[in-house]
Amino acid sequence: MDYEIFNLGDVLLQSGVTIPNAFLAYKTYGKLNEQKDNVIVYPTAFGDQHVQNEWLIGSGMALDPEKYFIIVPNLLGNGLSSSPSNTPPPFDRANFPQVTIYDNVRFQHQLLTEKFGIQKIALVVGWSMGGIQAFQWGASYPEMVERIAPFGGIAKPWPHTYVVLEGVKSSLLSAVGFDSSKLNQLTSADMRAVGRVYAGWGLSHAFYREELYREMGFDSLEDFVAGVWENSFMNMDPHNVLAMLWTGQHADISANSSYNEDFDKALISIKALACIMPGSTDLFCTADDNAYEAARIPNASLNPIQSIWGHFAGRGINSADNKFIDDNLKHLLSLRANE
Repeated sequence: MDYEIFNLGDVLLQSGVTIPNAFLAYKTYGKLNEQKDNVIVYPTAFGDQHVQNEWLIGSGMALDPEKYFIIVPNLLGNGLSSSPSNTPPPFDRANFPQVTIYDNVRFQHQLLTEKFGIQKIALVVGWSMGGIQAFQWGASYPEMVERIAPFGGIAKPWPHTYVVLEGVKSSLLSAVGFDSSKLNQLTSADMRAVGRVYAGWGLSHAFYREELYREMGFDSLEDFVAGVWENSFMNMDPHNVLAMLWTGQHADISANSSYNEDFDKALISIKALACIMPGSTDLFCTADDNAYEAARIPNASLNPIQSIWGHFAGRGINSADNKFIDDNLKHLLSLRANE
């Protein structure tokens, strides 16, 4: 294993269900300084594990392990932290309980405070569902978090986002005729259709129109859809995917006892300096949605990634997008948290 495990014990979820012997998988980069104030938290996105975050970590970059102590916690449901695929009965596979972003961030807070004694976070940064976790950190622990930088992530599933995720989910459920009693019959082969559905949302119209997949080594659209989207999703466990989709569809930062679903109140309560970076052509975590959120966070700037890579402008694939994100993170980290 190139990661560590933090045992959470028996944890009570927002749903009221207790997961016995739950655990959080995480990886750290760099060293925690004596003041314990050089901390960056970088949660994983839907379907990703810590290795997919490493493109943004390196010497000379904003997330420099020679300067910062970077913690990458894996999302519950992603196959490394407690998930349908690694939890014993009676909570295995389709019986895995519903986990919220609020739950995830609460467990990450437990890791930071109990394992490392951390009380201040310089930055929480993340892409997609990692971005939602950055927003949640800012809302849940406003006194602890100095900066947040969500990119390609929104603070709740706006109606269109919810519908997109519902379509992705439905393509998998159709394999068992939408019969909930047959969910445990799902296999990774059933994920093929999921990949094809998501292929239309992950990248923009312009990306496909300009055939940028050829720059990735694919000679045809069909080869690209099969080689990237089918293969990546067929490597995922279907029950893990269903668990993460539920998490994403219910990822409202105000859906907790602190804010009682008052979304504007949750946004206004974020004290962190915020650099919000939507992809300008993102089809389901849109710049318009982020603009609404940024306007209500007291210390937020909205800096769209001008890119035709859609949602995947934040995926670490396109060098121009990567530089834009890194440059904005460097600027954010250069600002004093009380400015």
